[in-house]
Amino acid sequence: MSGEFVRVIARITAQFDKVEELKSVLLGLVEPTRVEKDCISYQLVQDKTDLAEFVFIEEWTSDSAIDAHMASSHVQDAFSKAQSLLAKAPDIRKYVILR
Repeated sequence: MSGEFVRVIARITAQFDKVEELKSVLLGLVEPTRVEKDCISYQLVQDKTDLAEFVFIEEWTSDSAIDAHMASSHVQDAFSKAQSLLAKAPDIRKYVILR
């Protein structure tokens, strides 16, 4: 499957009383991530009926690009800030498009 772009769906759930704080932390990831050289697409969405539910919809050139992103200082800083705001561990999954 080399040569295929990798899609990532990351579900992140805030504690009930920490939604706005977590939203601010997650929004802080958008711009620095979009300028990473191997980032094709990076979107943050919020569930319209469950405001505590956030989802990143991402597209990367490779698994190694995702690994570099996860190790970046802006992601590590966000993880540190978000830990006390989460209702549960993030659910991060990688996908490839089937042709």
